[in-house]
Amino acid sequence: MDQDYAQYLLKKTRDDYNAIAEDFSSSRYSIWPELNIFGAYIENGNRVLDLGCGNGRLVELFKDKNIDYLGIDNSEKLIEIAKTKYPNARFQSVDALKLPFPDNYFDKIFSIAVLHHIPSGELRHQFIQEAIRVLRPGGVLIITVWDLWRRSTSIGLIIRFAFSKIFGKSKLDFKDIFVPWQKKIDRYIHCFTKGELKELLKKSGFKIKEARIFKRKETKNYNICIIAEKLDKID
Repeated sequence: MDQDYAQYLLKKTRDDYNAIAEDFSSSRYSIWPELNIFGAYIENGNRVLDLGCGNGRLVELFKDKNIDYLGIDNSEKLIEIAKTKYPNARFQSVDALKLPFPDNYFDKIFSIAVLHHIPSGELRHQFIQEAIRVLRPGGVLIITVWDLWRRSTSIGLIIRFAFSKIFGKSKLDFKDIFVPWQKKIDRYIHCFTKGELKELLKKSGFKIKEARIFKRKETKNYNICIIAEKLDKID
């Protein structure tokens, strides 16, 4: 993907989420029940980064833990909502591609349904590189992305955008689509496979501890989830 267009898509995604922040937050009023099991990875005293925190709902996963939590998002409107909903938690508006934190700072990083919004292989690699930079050796990343390959409606979109690419009518990469939100905006999405996400993490220096597909009971949508550990040394 042309990097000027990738930068345009990054700005579009931020602007889109600022525009729909109130409606989006109303539809994300609690954490996914399927994520509750990941609370076991958090220990008292951990520094935890919620990378792409949205309205901050993941805070509920840690309510019984004594941790140093920080939620970041590039949507200023969602950060405002998060601060209102969870006044005792810390939130900042931050660019995930340029994290303002020192190396080896966090013990755990969560990134829930964020990476598929990052356009181009180069920027997705940069996203993961920044995450591993600020994670301490032996620290754990828990990351999820949408799995749109298991939905018939999404397959139709993937095929349509692929044909547009083949015939030179799209600036997107293959496996990139736009997904509408309540007929208000079209959100950029990269359609990950589990193998693709695993390979991206391994190339960046992560050891894959667990990789799974889980189905949301409420929406019947599928998600790819990977739990990965930062190696002490990167080959």
